[in-house]
Amino acid sequence: MALDAIYDCVPACASETLLVMLPGSGSRPQDLIDHGFVRELRSRRLPVDAAVVDAHLGLYLDRTLSARLAQDVIGPACRKRPVRVWLLGISLGGMGALLHARAHAPAIEGVILLAPFLGARGTIAEIGRAGGLDHWHPGEIRPEDDERMLLAWLRTHTASDPARPAIHLGYGTRDRYAAASAMLASRLPCTQVVTIDGGHDWATWLALWRRMLDQGLFAAPRAQPPAARLPAA
Repeated sequence: MALDAIYDCVPACASETLLVMLPGSGSRPQDLIDHGFVRELRSRRLPVDAAVVDAHLGLYLDRTLSARLAQDVIGPACRKRPVRVWLLGISLGGMGALLHARAHAPAIEGVILLAPFLGARGTIAEIGRAGGLDHWHPGEIRPEDDERMLLAWLRTHTASDPARPAIHLGYGTRDRYAAASAMLASRLPCTQVVTIDGGHDWATWLALWRRMLDQGLFAAPRAQPPAARLPAA
């Protein structure tokens, strides 16, 4: 059975970007629609197709989320025509977006994280005690430990590397994951980080999304856009 998604597309001749949206744990694709995330795209007349994906918890537990995104959503879109692929993830969806970006880095142009869940509290505290990602040594990582594997990848992420997707981060300063977000923000260009006074809630996420869109997300592709490269299934 294919991964369920709600699609909202602009006319084919106008579309150049596919934005794959991943909700947080306990949220449904319709929640992003109801809270206005696609409406904000349309109000700005951006040439962006949206696919709001039912990235439920089971796909994280059985570690099939990235493969299903490639097979059911991103792969079919890229086979129709070259598109710039962006991922947006909220809370746990942020981890999902990063997991897919790590697995398919050359094919992903950008990742938008809103209050992302980046790891368990103990792991984030461990990184904090080490002095941040730059000074943290993950040690030997078990093949099934996606959390530490992802954090180790973020530790090596360089914003200027054209082979890595751009990461844009937004979070509320009173969010329960704010410490982890601040840790990541310290490694990103300040132009790719947005913070507001807010918590872990829809009002904050929508306000962040509006501000990020107003700053020109999707404005220009990378020097070598990955559109023609198909993600592996």
